[in-house]
Amino acid sequence: MGRDTIADILTSIRNADMDKKGTVRIASTNITENIVKILLREGFIENVRKHQESNKKFLVSTLRHRKTRKGIYRTILTRISRPGLRIYSNYQKIPKILGGMGIVILSTSRGIMTDREARLEKIGGEILCYIY
Repeated sequence: MGRDTIADILTSIRNADMDKKGTVRIASTNITENIVKILLREGFIENVRKHQESNKKFLVSTLRHRKTRKGIYRTILTRISRPGLRIYSNYQKIPKILGGMGIVILSTSRGIMTDREARLEKIGGEILCYIY
């Protein structure tokens, strides 16, 4: 794992989704727990449980694979703001992904939240990632 924990969890979820794995093991930090809670609430993950090996804590997530007529539907996770280039937005200019079908995860002064929650509370912040 590198220094960018958000990119690490998005990559591990993306790789497990492409490989049709059932579960993903993610290092547990406050940021990753909040992002996984959002993914669980939005329906991209079925289940999450905490696991501990020696002194390291992990989140074990069960992925939800959606089937369509042509095969399995892939979840697309894109990291936007990164350590070398931070992207900020006010609440009026938060992008809508697929006309509101996808979600944008933001880091705001009131915690990590989705684009819908940020627009309701009229808060802007750092755009972490797009998920659709």
